[in-house]
Amino acid sequence: MADITKDMTIGEALMQKPEIAPVLMGMGMHCLGCPASQGESLEEAALVHGMDIDELMSEIAAI
Repeated sequence: MADITKDMTIGEALMQKPEIAPVLMGMGMHCLGCPASQGESLEEAALVHGMDIDELMSEIAAI
């Protein structure tokens, strides 16, 4: 299985590793199923939600 990268869309990341959903929701991304999540990268979503992308990626990597 490939690693989750900040360039992946939220949808791709969730399909590859669904157990990251609680991490994303815990950091404020409550709309994981919305249409934007299918085309928005993790990095773009972090920016929109005021998150630090490096912190988010560290949390995801810890799973």
